[in-house]
Amino acid sequence: MAALQTSRRVLILDDEQIIANTLALILNRNGFEAQAVYTAQDAITTAAQLSPDVLISDVIMEGMTGIDAAIRISQLAPNCRIILFSGQAATADLLQRAEADGHHFEILAKPVHPKVLIKCLNDPQ
Repeated sequence: MAALQTSRRVLILDDEQIIANTLALILNRNGFEAQAVYTAQDAITTAAQLSPDVLISDVIMEGMTGIDAAIRISQLAPNCRIILFSGQAATADLLQRAEADGHHFEILAKPVHPKVLIKCLNDPQ
C-alpha cells in the first residue's frame, strides 16, 4: 500500500486513541507525515503549529465536535483538506448544519479500511 504522492502532513483527530494511533502508524508507513491527537483543542493547537495538508477527524467527540474543530482548522490552514469519518447517525445533522453555513467536508464511514483511506488521500480532491 505505498503512497503515490510525496509525503504530506496529515493530522488525525479521534478521541479513541487506538484508532488515531493506528491510522497515524499506517499513514506514516505509507509515505505520509501523520500525527495523532485525541481532543479537538489539541488538534487546533497542533494545526496552528503544523499547518497540515490534510485533517482526518472523527465527528462525534466529547466537548467540541470534529466539525467544529475542522471549521477552526480550515480558518488556520485554508488549504487544508478536511476528511471526516464517523460511525454515528448524529453526524448527518451536524454535517447539514455545517454545509448550511458554507462549509464542505469529505466524509468516510467508520471504521475506515486503510486501503480506502490511502486511496482517498491519493485521489485528487
